[in-house]
Amino acid sequence: MKKCRDCHHDISEQAFSCPNCGAPYPAKEKWDGWGFEYKSETIILGLPLLHISFKYRPNKIPVPAKGIISIGQLGIGIINISQFGAGIISISQFTVAFYALAQFAIGYSLIAQIGLYINKGYGQFVWSIIKIIKHIVA
Repeated sequence: MKKCRDCHHDISEQAFSCPNCGAPYPAKEKWDGWGFEYKSETIILGLPLLHISFKYRPNKIPVPAKGIISIGQLGIGIINISQFGAGIISISQFTVAFYALAQFAIGYSLIAQIGLYINKGYGQFVWSIIKIIKHIVA
């Protein structure tokens, strides 16, 4: 038996939550959320070279991946692979990027099912932002 780190109630070391206060994994001295996160030690321009994050904070908010190469549910990076992302080159379900490959995208150039582009766009429903603006102004 151990003490819960939050309420100090006696609990099993294998408990997933405290029966008294509901704290997740109460036997652990420190607990910072569910999931997986990795940051490389190599730092470039203040960002890790690689940040992979499929992690949730204790309040169930996802931890975004922020790095030169970002991989995760939420991602921001030069090269981004994520569900929701932003980057120079981005492969995502939803993205804002210079070059995008996505289901839904806004970018300079893109391949998307649905997208808005400036230079080139390929996909099922893609529109030029410049043409839309010209149509609205005219």
